[in-house]
Amino acid sequence: MEQKLPLPPFTLETALQKVQLAEDAWNSQDPVRVSLGYTVDSEWRNRSTFVNGRAEIVKFLTGKWERELNYKLKKELWAFTDNRIAVRFEYEYQNVDGQWFRAYGNENWDFNEHGLMQRRFASINDVAINETDRRLR
Repeated sequence: MEQKLPLPPFTLETALQKVQLAEDAWNSQDPVRVSLGYTVDSEWRNRSTFVNGRAEIVKFLTGKWERELNYKLKKELWAFTDNRIAVRFEYEYQNVDGQWFRAYGNENWDFNEHGLMQRRFASINDVAINETDRRLR
């Protein structure tokens, strides 16, 4: 059976590890690598977009990183329970016209017993920033 360590139930240490692993995967900007942390039938709500399954995750992230250039993300553990983790995050990116943005948000994650995320719900807001105001590099 496919597994993604660490496995639930989470402790503070393993929840922090899971958050760091997710941050590292997303910062790779490799849609396939990111998708492997999710179940094959994973459910997402990302802003107002609904994504289901790894194939749709790869398609969604491929388009995202074609539009969001110079992407850099920071995730922070907010709370956790047995098989759930909540994070706050911010990321910065530049659009194809050269405008920089900082996005803020929260995610709720639900994992199966094999450590794969089966549900991800993300609420995200973007703010235009000047390049000199960037915090993530």
